[in-house]
Amino acid sequence: MTTRKSLRLPSLKLIGIAAVAGIIAGAAAVYIREAGSGNGRTQTASGECAATKEIAARIAPLLKGQVAAMVAPDEHRRLTTVSFKGADGKSMTLDNFAGKTVLFNLWATWCVPCREEMPALNALEKELGSDRFQVVPVNIDTGDDEKPKAFLSEIGVNALQLYRDNTIEVFNSLKKEGLAFGLPVTLLIDGKGCLISAMNGPAAWDSDDAKALIKGAIGS
Repeated sequence: MTTRKSLRLPSLKLIGIAAVAGIIAGAAAVYIREAGSGNGRTQTASGECAATKEIAARIAPLLKGQVAAMVAPDEHRRLTTVSFKGADGKSMTLDNFAGKTVLFNLWATWCVPCREEMPALNALEKELGSDRFQVVPVNIDTGDDEKPKAFLSEIGVNALQLYRDNTIEVFNSLKKEGLAFGLPVTLLIDGKGCLISAMNGPAAWDSDDAKALIKGAIGS
């Protein structure tokens, strides 16, 4: 990306990609080869996630337009065993965000759709980020942190923290659960760590459709 995009309006290019993704969910994803054995299994917890079904039902009418590719799973299960590194390099799981609705996103600097949607995720966090909601983007570039740090700085991302998994195991873990087929992949998770819905492919996360979805999920 050679120019900085405005964070006030959804990228027209990204809107076009997201519209296609809504028709053919996941078709716009960038596919990667499996590496490693995965870093944890999701936990079946139908009792703990009973309320998640109500959230999914509430937001079902909002899964349209720029977020039409977001779909509810057959089973609303906990994903708290998925691990990655925080900005301080320490291991984290989704338990660290207990009580918050989380938009969990896997991305890489070599993934063009990921690069396109990152400013939109930044704008969403700026507008709606709170003690009730947070965007959690996990970068899966191999190597050290310098390349993803430089990319985020270059495009003016200033509201998102840099979470990392340079082993790609977090992707493989979600792939084994049938949730990740390529990049980017985005999961909407409730305050108990239960999966509400998932999307493979990009979206215009700074669009009115996306904001309405998030507000519906957090009940505001």
